[in-house]
Amino acid sequence: MAYFAALLARTEDGWDVSETELDNVETLADLADLAREATQDDDSVLVFIEQEDAWFAVVRVDGEEDPRIFVSDGAAAARSSYGSVLTDELVDQAGESEFGDLDNLVAELEEGGEAGEQDDDEESGDRGSVPVGPLGDAHLLTEFGLAPDRLLALSGEGAVPGDALEEIAEALGCGEVLEAVR
Repeated sequence: MAYFAALLARTEDGWDVSETELDNVETLADLADLAREATQDDDSVLVFIEQEDAWFAVVRVDGEEDPRIFVSDGAAAARSSYGSVLTDELVDQAGESEFGDLDNLVAELEEGGEAGEQDDDEESGDRGSVPVGPLGDAHLLTEFGLAPDRLLALSGEGAVPGDALEEIAEALGCGEVLEAVR
């Protein structure tokens, strides 16, 4: 599958946009390192990824903080190598939050029956499946003027990922610069 990837580094003068290759990206940490190399300070860097108008992703890296991820269609992205890097991370995060509260986990284990049913679901792989539709942090661009509901609307059924990335770039004030690297 063909893909497009661009780095958008926020600077004092606006956004610096450059196309990038993801050939050496095997993990989310690799992607975050690639993004951090695009800025000289701890400024925000966005990674736009689009795969053949099937799905798009925006990854936000702020300094040394953990990357924030939004994927327009989790199931479609999970079927590609670069997308699976992102969806695997999001599914892992969802699993951690689901079981992160030790008190709730202990209460479930004490109830007995429900915990056994949950184990059966985990063995059949239901917990690891990636949902169809938007997945991740829809608030990652709020600070830049793009509301979560608008980002979700750009990800809805019938949305075209390439057009969505263009609209996101326009909202950020770097539409022309992104178009120049496409």
